[in-house]
This record gives sequence, structure tokens and C-alpha cells, in this order.
Amino acid sequence: MNINKEKVIQTTEKTRRMSISLLQKIILAWKWLGRKCSWMNRFNPLRHLKILDWYIIKKFIGTYFFAIILIISISIVFDFNEHLAKFTQYHAPWKAIIFDYYLNFIPYFANLFSPLFVFIAVIFFTSKLAGNSEIISMLAAGVSFKRLMRPYMISAAIISLLTFFLGAYVIPKGTIVKQNFETIYKNKKRNTSAQNVQLQVGKGVIAYMQHYDNNTKRGFGFNLDKFENKKLVSHLTAQEIQYDTISDSKYHWKISQWRIRDMKGLREKITSGARKDTMIMMEPTDLVFSKGQQETFTSPQLREYISKQIDRGSGNVVQYEVEYHKRIASSFASFILTTIGMSLSSRKRKGGMGLYLGIGLALSFTYILLQAVSSTFAIQADTPPMLAAWIPNIIFAVVAYFCYRQAPN
Repeated sequence: MNINKEKVIQTTEKTRRMSISLLQKIILAWKWLGRKCSWMNRFNPLRHLKILDWYIIKKFIGTYFFAIILIISISIVFDFNEHLAKFTQYHAPWKAIIFDYYLNFIPYFANLFSPLFVFIAVIFFTSKLAGNSEIISMLAAGVSFKRLMRPYMISAAIISLLTFFLGAYVIPKGTIVKQNFETIYKNKKRNTSAQNVQLQVGKGVIAYMQHYDNNTKRGFGFNLDKFENKKLVSHLTAQEIQYDTISDSKYHWKISQWRIRDMKGLREKITSGARKDTMIMMEPTDLVFSKGQQETFTSPQLREYISKQIDRGSGNVVQYEVEYHKRIASSFASFILTTIGMSLSSRKRKGGMGLYLGIGLALSFTYILLQAVSSTFAIQADTPPMLAAWIPNIIFAVVAYFCYRQAPN
């Protein structure tokens, strides 16, 4: 037994020494690789960040998410209390309430009020730094106000990229799920049909439909006219048209009880049939327009839809263009409100931050209000959609620059 025990101890010790030796080799290899690849550090942007930068970035991002969690939590409580009766009336299951409604409710409203959260975060932690004389110490140590702005702008860039990604790709998909939930369990009616629809589906090709039902993806009283040199050369009529939802390709329709008249000079050829598969350059989204439909498209889908509608000569694209440009413009709100908040709260004041906090909140609420009504400028005032979406940024960029110039003084 003693011999076996000694062998086990020797084996264990040998294994331990081998492990240590292997670990030392790995460390030496890692150091050697680090020396050989030291030139790559030139391309590492994080090497420019100092302790001061990391300190402010952590404070900024942490306070930003804390403000979001706090305000969204309160919003959920009020929203649930308001809609509890309807949830009970329509027997909404808890799984649908949590995952279909509130899981998409949170990113939508967090992104909507992100500029306000940015401003609150900047005011809160910067005024605390100023109250503790930390900013005075930084400036006394030779850190310029411009250098002090660098970690703020880096934090604003991170938030800007996050809000753009959410608004352009994540939230539109969640909005579809949320709207479907509201239709079923909140009895929020949506426009699911259209009457007397006429649109251009190709060059010189005009489609007309007497009635279309988006629930069944079926239309009635369908006509398709083809023109060449302003002369009618083909006229198709069908009693019924059905969109093929399981087809691998887009624009796949099935027509029933169809009849085609092909005209060439004084001659006319008529063909007919009971059922036929055909490709028509239109989709169900081109036929039915519902309120807020532009919010359900991702940015690439919006760009494709706008281009397609403009080619067709449709005038119902202004709100889609505003939505597309607003997603880009609103992501720059982080930089503007960060500059305003930093400029207003960086100085230590005897009377506290009450007055400047009120001024800042008024500015941020005005900014959000202008963003909300920017689509009205484009629709009613005939303002170009891109300009309408950027009007809040242009106005408040001037305010931010004025605050920034006055802050060091």
C-alpha cells in the first residue's frame, strides 16, 4: 500500500511540474508574440484612452442605462395599469403580454426617449463631478475643456451607434409583433383592406383592383393594362387574384377566370382561362397603407420601398422618406445633447444646478418635440423630407455650439 501511495504521489508531482512547465512555455510564447506584433498597437484605438477617459466613459454609460431602467420601469407599471382591463377582457396570456408586448415596448420607448436619457445622464454625473471639485482639479492639472470633452464624445458615439442599430434593424421587427398583439388583445383596429387601388407596376403597365383584402391576400375585379407609345396594346381582366405567400420568389400571383386582349393595329387576339400563375411587380404592402406602417420596415426595406414607389410615380412616400432620414438624424442627438449637458453642468455653482437643469430639460424636451413633428413639416409645409428630419439637429447644433463656446469662460 505504501509503495502504491508513493507512486501516486510521484505521478501527481510529475504532472504538476509538467503543467507548470507548459504554462511557462505558453506565457513565454505569448510574450514573444506580443513583441513581434507590437506594431499592431498603432492601429488599436483604445491605446489613446487614458485613466481619465475610462473613468468618465464608465460614469456616462452606467448613468445612461440606469436612467433608462428607472424610467422604463415606471412606464411599464403605468402602461400595465392602464391596459389591464383590456388584457383581462380579451384573455391575453402572460407569455404574449411579456414577450410579444413588453419585450418590444421597452426598446421602442427607450430609443424614442434616448436623447432625454443622454441629457439626464450627462447632467447628473457631470454636476456631481463639479460639486466634488473633480472637474476643477482636472482643469487645474492642465486638462483643457476640449480634451475633457473627448470621453463624452466617445460615449455619445457608442450610444449613437446603439440607437441607430436598434431603430434601423431591431425595433421595426418588434413593432410588427407588438402591432399584431394590439390587434388581437387590445382590439386596436388596423386597415386590412383597400378599395379601387391603381398603381404603376412597370414601365407603361398599370394595375387596377376594385377590392383587396390583406388578411387573405386576395383581390377582386383585377385589371392590368399595358401601353406602348401611349397606346393600349394589352388588356387583362380577372375576377380574382391571389398572392402566393409560399412561393420562393416575390411578385408571384395567381389569377382566376382571366381574359387577355392583345391588340396589334386593327387586329385583336383574345385568350382566356380558368386559372393562371403570373409575375406582377407588386406586393401586398403596395396595396394597403396603414397608420405607422413605415415603422415596421427596416432601413434597407424602407430604402427599397421608397425607390420602388418613386419609380411608380406614387406620391404617398413622404412619411416613409421622413422616417428613413429621421433614423439617421436622431442618432446624432447624442452628440448635441451631450455637448449641451456638459457645457451647462461642468461648472460648480453656489446655488446648485436647479436653474441650469431646468434650462437643459426644456431644451431636450423641445428637441424631442421637434423630432416628433418633423414629418408634419414635410407633409403640410411641403418641406423636403431630408431637411424636415434634420431641422431639429440644425437648430440645436447651433445651441450646442453656443453653450460649448461659453462653458470655458
